[in-house]
Amino acid sequence: TSPATAVGQRRRAAPWIMAVALVSAASARADVALNNMFGDHMVLQQGIRNKVWGKADPGENVTVTLGDGSKAAQTHTTTAGADGSWHVLLDAVTEYGGPHTLTVKGKNTVTFNDVLIGEVWVCAGQSNMQWSVNASNDPDLEKAAANFPSIRLISVPQVGTQDPQWNFNGTWQACTPETVGNFSAVGYFFGRQLHQTLGVPVGLINNAWGGSAAAAWVRRDKLAADGRFKGLMERWEKLEADYPAAKAEFEKKFAEWKEAAEKAKAEGKPAPQQPGNPDGQMRGNSRPGNIHSGVLTPSIGYGIKGAIWYQGESNAGRAYQYRDLFPLLIKSWRDEWALGDFPFYWVQLADFKAEQAAPAESDWAELREAQTMTMKALPNTGEAVIIDIGEGKDIHPKNKQDVAKRLARWALAETYRVPGIACRRPLYKAMEKQGAKIVLAFDHVDGGWRPFDVPEPIGFTIAGADRKFVPAKAAILPDGRSEVSAEGVADPVAVRYAWADNPRCNMFSGVGLPLTPFRTDEFEGVTANAH
Repeated sequence: TSPATAVGQRRRAAPWIMAVALVSAASARADVALNNMFGDHMVLQQGIRNKVWGKADPGENVTVTLGDGSKAAQTHTTTAGADGSWHVLLDAVTEYGGPHTLTVKGKNTVTFNDVLIGEVWVCAGQSNMQWSVNASNDPDLEKAAANFPSIRLISVPQVGTQDPQWNFNGTWQACTPETVGNFSAVGYFFGRQLHQTLGVPVGLINNAWGGSAAAAWVRRDKLAADGRFKGLMERWEKLEADYPAAKAEFEKKFAEWKEAAEKAKAEGKPAPQQPGNPDGQMRGNSRPGNIHSGVLTPSIGYGIKGAIWYQGESNAGRAYQYRDLFPLLIKSWRDEWALGDFPFYWVQLADFKAEQAAPAESDWAELREAQTMTMKALPNTGEAVIIDIGEGKDIHPKNKQDVAKRLARWALAETYRVPGIACRRPLYKAMEKQGAKIVLAFDHVDGGWRPFDVPEPIGFTIAGADRKFVPAKAAILPDGRSEVSAEGVADPVAVRYAWADNPRCNMFSGVGLPLTPFRTDEFEGVTANAH
């Protein structure tokens, strides 16, 4: 065939090729599509009306059927809206187990197999929640024993954006020695404890992002509408306004750096430092709303029992702000999921950095205080104190097993009402001044006091009117209260316990839960004016 003849054949064929392409595109648009929270091996939350949603052609009829082959299936029908979106609410299933089949039929049919009915929890936060089984204590033993076909795992990729995402790239997997290694260690150990204690299927949604700031997990419009976060939002608005110029400057410097790096390589010299790309801030894990739009939005609405949270390190420098920001985060999630005040349990910051020989101010202590205050601000919340589990040399302590157990105690005792499970750690209640001493009362000292390692209480400091804290002597009174004093402080006004980045402290209840770090004063802290 001559070139001219070939060109003519392609021209004559073009309309037919275009017609086929249009038919194919129309077929693609006609296909019912579901969010990737729905898939083989998923877990649907027991006892609630689970929402199932997706997209289809506008006006397309969609039928959703859930059945296990042995009982009458439930079927629900709806019509896609003008934008193609649709959803149905399944009838609540009160029996745990499966496997079930979920079928969605429109102009095409999508079938999901091996669906279980169980308990579903979101595992969110920054790097200590993201921290994998592979990187935690005894990964070889943990993975070898991870044969739990009724525990199901799914991870949501880290996407930072201001544009709300409809879907994500991820699939449910059964828990096996091969699949558990890269999953959140705290999430897995928490879910395993629930599964082994309750004997029911468990689904775990891991959407943690290392280094993330709390504001990135909240819808941006909610932050912008709240005057308490004016300083935070103004800072980011300026960064965004300056971004085009910063990007242009980066591209100029990057071209210069590339040339200098090539020259250095040819001369056998070290390359100069590469300039920072402002894209990182715009797509990163600190920009308000970024994680909410890119990571959280695709899963909001999926049926869950509750959430566990391990975050705060990135917000320690603004601990007073966290007093407002953290409750807003929890409340906004509850509003958006529309499942009521679902359980929300979190990990208080661990001990970290060098131990301090003398009392000092601490932003980490103030962040822990903000976390504790959230329990009083919101119902159905709980805090796992791990002031004894951290590593001074490592912001990522490897003992994630005990962290997860303390979270699981909250869920088992408060959510599932398992009798005999202690979850509430000792908590400061009140103080009474008695001359040169201050006597402290506490709640939740289950089993009495059991100071760790040595019988004398360690970790208390005391101050007079000059607000200068000094190490204090403490004694446990027969009624469970503690008596605190120090030489040279004849007229004390305040006591603090474990008030440091990495305090030396040893107060535990008889059931092995540590005393929550606290202070009796309300002196202005080092982060009071950081916004």
